[in-house]
Amino acid sequence: MQALTFGGIETIQCSSVPDPALLYPSDAIVKISMAGICGSDLHVYHGREKGLDHGTVMGHELAGIIVETGKDVKKFHKGTRVLSPFTTSCGECYYCSIGLTCRCEKGNLFGWVQHGEGLQGAQATYVRVPMAESTLVPLSNDISDEKGLLLGDIFSTGYFCAENANIKPRGVYVVIGCGPVGLMTVVAAKHLGAEQLFAIDFFPERLQKAKEFGAIPLNPALTDCKEQILNVSNGRGADAVMEVVGSSEALRLAIDLIRPGGTISSVGVHTANHFSFSPGEAYDKNLVYQIGRCPAHFYAEKLLKEEVVQRYAIESIITHRFSLNQGTTAYETFDKKLDRCIKAILIP
Repeated sequence: MQALTFGGIETIQCSSVPDPALLYPSDAIVKISMAGICGSDLHVYHGREKGLDHGTVMGHELAGIIVETGKDVKKFHKGTRVLSPFTTSCGECYYCSIGLTCRCEKGNLFGWVQHGEGLQGAQATYVRVPMAESTLVPLSNDISDEKGLLLGDIFSTGYFCAENANIKPRGVYVVIGCGPVGLMTVVAAKHLGAEQLFAIDFFPERLQKAKEFGAIPLNPALTDCKEQILNVSNGRGADAVMEVVGSSEALRLAIDLIRPGGTISSVGVHTANHFSFSPGEAYDKNLVYQIGRCPAHFYAEKLLKEEVVQRYAIESIITHRFSLNQGTTAYETFDKKLDRCIKAILIP
């Protein structure tokens, strides 16, 4: 089959690799209908996250159709449309039992193989899904592949970020970063009741999309964001800042914008060795700091059941579609935001 494989820093290759096969009775094989390129893929692409084996199939965002199941898989059958969260989960361990499925004791991240151990990714024709019954989420006919793809990672992550911000009416809220996850956070924050919601980014097309989703856009190159937030909050600062970039600069801005007793909700993948604020600053702010990986399986099921994903045109952030043999161009376009790219997906 065709797959996008890691060939080193800023090297993504469209390669011919063996089709995945069932290894365990609880496995399923999914034919990919579409796969996403995620901002966290770029950490590997640029070498900020090290250790990935060369030749690893990339990608952890997927929607598709089951084509084969192991003998222990009873919940799903051939032909079932599914999404998958970006990590597998057993459904039985302590962390799965409390809804923290992203920290499953047996779980793996799609698209991460190190020293020969791990799980191949979804930017391919097919993918093997371990623990299929507790990992996969079925898609009904009224849910598009696009919605399913986004629900398996970035919409769930955005909702998780907004929910951790403890949003209340009449508060002042800020989203830092209007990439795909940031835009999903804007949608979620509005859904959860944010009335005064600001979105910060440098790219006009992303700020325009944030505005369409209900946020007030702020471009740091054109305005003093801190002054704006202080002006609308009687000099206090934001009640919560949702940081989705994963950079030291974004986290520094968050601490500058937050009021004493406020919450920073951070879901950006951080790779720095140190915080960009001191323990003393956190103490002086009476800071609540929520950070971590989204339990996407828990949120995917929750948001489907509550019909949240059905209510919003979240798929409108998808601006570019590529075939697998255009993978090098797809990564470059998404990484450099060429042609006003917001979200790029791959169609095998």
